[in-house]
Amino acid sequence: MVSNPYQDQIYQLEKKIQENQILLKDPELNELACLELGKLKEQKKLLSQAADQIQQAQSQSLMRPNTRHQNAILEFRQGTGGDEAKIWAEELMRMYTRFAENLGLKIEFIDDQVVKIKGKAKINNFDQALTAYELLEFESGVHRVQRVPVTESQGRIHTSTATVAVLPEIHPQVIKINDDDLTWEFMRSGGAGGQSVNKTSSAVRLTHNPSGIVVNARQERKQAQNRQIALELLRSQLWEIQEEARLKKLGQARSSIGRARRAEKIRTYNFPQNRVTDHRIKESWHNLEGIIGGNLEEVISNVIPRLTPQE
Repeated sequence: MVSNPYQDQIYQLEKKIQENQILLKDPELNELACLELGKLKEQKKLLSQAADQIQQAQSQSLMRPNTRHQNAILEFRQGTGGDEAKIWAEELMRMYTRFAENLGLKIEFIDDQVVKIKGKAKINNFDQALTAYELLEFESGVHRVQRVPVTESQGRIHTSTATVAVLPEIHPQVIKINDDDLTWEFMRSGGAGGQSVNKTSSAVRLTHNPSGIVVNARQERKQAQNRQIALELLRSQLWEIQEEARLKKLGQARSSIGRARRAEKIRTYNFPQNRVTDHRIKESWHNLEGIIGGNLEEVISNVIPRLTPQE
C-alpha cells in the first residue's frame, strides 16, 4: 500500500474547516470565517494534489522493474574481416550460450544473431546470485580475434572483429512506443523451425521510423509471438539510446564502460599466443580454448567488480 505523507496535515486542515463552518453561523465572525475557509480549502487542495502526485510516482516505481535486474538480450554482428568475421561472430555466440548453459541459465534464440538469456546464477567472488544482465552487461563492445583462418591457404595470421551488444529486457512501462511510429513487414521464415514455419508469413521485420532502428524476429511459429519479440528488441535498443544520452549529459559516458558501448574494443583473442586480453582492466588469461569453449567465469568474475561504477 502506498502511503500519503500529507495525510496528517490534511486531517488537521479538515478539522479547522469544520470549526470555521460552525463560526459562519455567528454574525460577528461570519466574514472572518469566510476568509479563513477560503485559505484552508486552498491549502487542502494543494496538499491533496501533491499527495496524489507522490502516490502516482510511487505506484509507477513499484510497477517498474530495475533494468539492472532484467534478462539479457545479446546481439552478435560481424565486423571487419569478411567471412572470417562472420565465423567469429558465430563462435562468440556459441561461447556465451555455452557459458550460460554451464551456469544453468535459460537460453532463447531469437534469430541467427540474437539470443536472450534468462535467470540468475552464482559465480566466483560474489556472495549473491547475479541476474543474466548483471553477469553480461560489461561484455558489450568489439571482440578482436587474431589467428590463421580456415580459409587461409598460406598460413597467414589475420585480424578480424565482431561486435557484441548486451541489452536488458525492458518492461513496456519503462519505454513506451507509439504505434504510429512503427512499420511492420511480414514474410516467410527461413532456417530452423520446420515446414510449418516456412509456409506461413510468421517472420517479422519491425522498423521504428523516428530512429531508423530495424529489428527482426523469426524463430517462433506464430506471427503474434514474433511481433512480441520484435517489440522487446526495439524497446531494448531505444533504452540503449536513451541511457547513452543520459550518461553523456551527466558526463559519465566514459565511466560506464561496457554498458552498450558497441564501438569500443574491449577484448582480443590471440590464438598463436594462446592469450585472451581484456583491454579495459589490462589483464590476460592463457586459456584461450577453454574460454572460447564457454569457461568465462574467471574472466567475468574479474571484469565485473573492476568496471562497476562506484556509488
